[in-house]
Amino acid sequence: MKIRIYSAIAALVMLATPVQAAEKLTVLMDWFTNPDHAPVIVAQTKGFFEAEGLDVELIEPADPSMPPKLVAAGQADIAISYQPTLHAQIDEGLPLKRIGTLVATPLNSLIVLEDGPIKELTDLKGKKVGFSVSGFEDAMLGQMLRSVGLEFDDVELINVNFALSPALMSGQVDAVIGAYRNFELTQIELEGKKGKAFYPEENGVPAFDELIYVVHKDKTGDPRYAKFMAAIEAATIYLINHPDDAWEAFIKAYPNLDDELNKRAWTDTLPRFALRPSALDAGRYQRFSEFLATNGLIEKIVPVEDYAVEIR
Repeated sequence: MKIRIYSAIAALVMLATPVQAAEKLTVLMDWFTNPDHAPVIVAQTKGFFEAEGLDVELIEPADPSMPPKLVAAGQADIAISYQPTLHAQIDEGLPLKRIGTLVATPLNSLIVLEDGPIKELTDLKGKKVGFSVSGFEDAMLGQMLRSVGLEFDDVELINVNFALSPALMSGQVDAVIGAYRNFELTQIELEGKKGKAFYPEENGVPAFDELIYVVHKDKTGDPRYAKFMAAIEAATIYLINHPDDAWEAFIKAYPNLDDELNKRAWTDTLPRFALRPSALDAGRYQRFSEFLATNGLIEKIVPVEDYAVEIR
């Protein structure tokens, strides 16, 4: 009899206790969903956001340049963006702050065909280099050239309008700058050729974070962001420990990405995710800021704490 009474009381207590509603959070992606976003997708599909009490909405942008601007305007919570972009937008006065890192190494690279005329960077002299976006890619290429005694005028730049791999494979150009080492190299191989990458961080360009999370600078104390970063860290650990299971969850959510290119990109990107996504290397950000200033991409160098924080 007592057991029944206690059970009834427990049931009444559960009914009387309001269920904690999940806190909504809007995350704007930098581009359409792809393996670069694996920790975010794993956090969503494997319940890590839910475990932190978050209801996260992931939104792919119609215009990839807009997510940080929308966050700065208070129209979204978090944007996935790029470290070089953050420095430029801080220079423009946008109220943004980095709260975490998604991809902790550059993905950008200079790619050539392995059987082509470029064996070393010095071979670029007098050659054609394809690019998609001027500005940072120009500065990166210029620094790589200077690291081997060449100048910017030693190459001919050709805008190939994002058709990097086709331009290289067709012989329109001898090299392409801005190609992603975890995608374009595989894309070229799947087309029957073999590419070779020269890495900017090995040729004079300071290392930088490829993808980061940014929020409005006045809202870094929002407790949802600490929960978000905790979920991302847990998801990253799961991803590293269980890459095949995580891949299955990824393609179940995005079946249109179930192909050889994305599967290999998934594996190639694994070692590049930030294992401590909240951690901030202020010295690294300072060095990269100085590089951008030296190359005329930003006008002033501001203290790192003004635009980057470590969420705890």
